[in-house]
Amino acid sequence: MRHSFNKRIGRLGLAACAVLALSGCATSGNPKDPMEGFNRAMYSVHDGIDTVLLKPVATGYDAVLPDPVQTSVTNFFSNIGDLLISVNNLLQGKVGDGVSDLGRVVMNSTFGVFGLFDVATDAGLPKHDEDFGQTFGRWGVDEGAYVFIPLLGPRTARDTVGVAVDLWADPMSRIEDVPTRNSLWALRAVNTRANLLPADKVIEEAALDKYSYIRDAYLQNRRNLVYDGNPPARSMDE
Repeated sequence: MRHSFNKRIGRLGLAACAVLALSGCATSGNPKDPMEGFNRAMYSVHDGIDTVLLKPVATGYDAVLPDPVQTSVTNFFSNIGDLLISVNNLLQGKVGDGVSDLGRVVMNSTFGVFGLFDVATDAGLPKHDEDFGQTFGRWGVDEGAYVFIPLLGPRTARDTVGVAVDLWADPMSRIEDVPTRNSLWALRAVNTRANLLPADKVIEEAALDKYSYIRDAYLQNRRNLVYDGNPPARSMDE
């Protein structure tokens, strides 16, 4: 079963490489989004799936589960994510943050009851946000073209490769029991979408063009994350 899962991750990696290859193929005059026509079509597909399936399920989940339960579910998956965050901080040379992240995992997995409670933050170990896309950026890999992938959402070519590595390295991908693994993936997806429900209203009220709003916000946020909130000034060409 693991072999089958790894094959699927491998196919995602190949798709990511294809995205990198496509990043040089401009199909629009927008330097930030050279494949805008294709991306808008993919956004429409994603929006349709979200409207008829993801959002209704997330809305029901949000209505049924009390806030403390949802918080515990979020904390549980966040604790798992801290393992990869630690790895990425170490790969970026941020040893102090990497050690702090490992401390969070140990503390939350024990005193926090398998990560259901975030006791590490109150103990002075802050939550960080790192992934392999950011690590590639810190190593100097160019972000490449913007691309929108149904279900995965907005990405750059660099982040598409990064998310393939994220999925491969995710501890949940190592779970041998398929029903358990798939149930956890589904729960995490629904919980993540439920956490994004408040953002829907903001986007609806703020954006005349939701696609452009999401794209520009994503690109700005990713640039800030790569440079830890202090990005260099862009050149005139950029």
